[in-house]
Amino acid sequence: MRVTIKKGIAKGNITAQPSKSYSHRLLIAAALSNEDSVVNNVVLSEDIKATISCLKTLGKDITIEDKKVYIKNKEEKLPEELVFECNESGSTLRFFIPIALVFGKKVVFKGSEKLISRGIGVYQEIFEKQNIKYQILNNQIIIEGKLQSDHFNVVGNISSQFISGLLFALPLLNGDSSINITTELESKNYIDMTLDVLKLANIHIEEVNNSFKVFGNQKYISKEYNVEGDYSNASFLDSLNYLAGSVEISGLNLNSSQGDKVYRELFKELNQKYSSVDIKNCIDLGPILFAFASLKHGGHFINTKRLMIKESNRVIDLKEELEKFGINIAVSDNEVFIDNSLVHTPNEVLNGRNDHRIVMALAVMLTVYGGVIDGAEAINKSYPDFFKDLESLGFEVSYE
Repeated sequence: MRVTIKKGIAKGNITAQPSKSYSHRLLIAAALSNEDSVVNNVVLSEDIKATISCLKTLGKDITIEDKKVYIKNKEEKLPEELVFECNESGSTLRFFIPIALVFGKKVVFKGSEKLISRGIGVYQEIFEKQNIKYQILNNQIIIEGKLQSDHFNVVGNISSQFISGLLFALPLLNGDSSINITTELESKNYIDMTLDVLKLANIHIEEVNNSFKVFGNQKYISKEYNVEGDYSNASFLDSLNYLAGSVEISGLNLNSSQGDKVYRELFKELNQKYSSVDIKNCIDLGPILFAFASLKHGGHFINTKRLMIKESNRVIDLKEELEKFGINIAVSDNEVFIDNSLVHTPNEVLNGRNDHRIVMALAVMLTVYGGVIDGAEAINKSYPDFFKDLESLGFEVSYE
């Protein structure tokens, strides 16, 4: 899909999209209760569809009505081979691998070439220690074995999703387990979100310093869950308030564990001057922060390395797209430098790079300068109504 956005000034009211991160977690917790549950305020982005598909693989009967997801247990014996379709969702893949291994079946995880190429990370060491067989072949991860309670040593500087996956699965095992984080823990807020959801589901986990004590033989309770608004997606629209706009965003939890709520503080800082920003604990804000700094005074961003292993290489891909606006960007292994350049209307069509956050960051740029984004359908991964919301704020958007 090719989208043309004409420059303008935002004005209006928006209700924040439901948090994708909380949606994944609440849907999983509701399904693991093995009793009827409901999750309210769910938007069917491509990533959430992937998680719902995987819940169906685990024998759940799911009905969706008006942003409500009703989950029932079919009470049928699971087949000996379980196939999970993860598409492009890293959260879905990494959460479900340990969950699936609780059942001791042969499991096959399918996904896009990009997703599967990112590998299974820290799970590989666990599989080798517990003699769980696995292979990666033809965009599939094939695993045979059963996860056992254990003392797990896990690095914390690759992705918090591996730790969250274990936190979901380990309470279902017979014995107690522990997870010891062997490095500095990055994106801790995502772990906090998982712990929030587990507490709601009556799962008890003790956190001490850099480790987690997980008690076995626990049961997830059945209840009605509500998904709060998403700070990460809200950041794209809230940035318009610093570009002469007037946008009121409702539905955000001021006491949320979402680490991306820090965007407001970072916008204020970058709006005033060239600043150094550490994105270690808010890595998903990288694209909008790069765009925002480009429109303001520039900026210096550190701990950017993990942006290179997202849906795209967000550092290099954004560099190449922002250069079409005349922006000067220098990149090193774990840093990005953005000059206070003479920004102008892009001299060619922009490319969304099959990355939802790149598309939305570029769209914010175009609200100031106008232009065209090719591959804009990538927004369906997390925020299908993004362009409709831009239109509701007064921007003229056309589609090809």
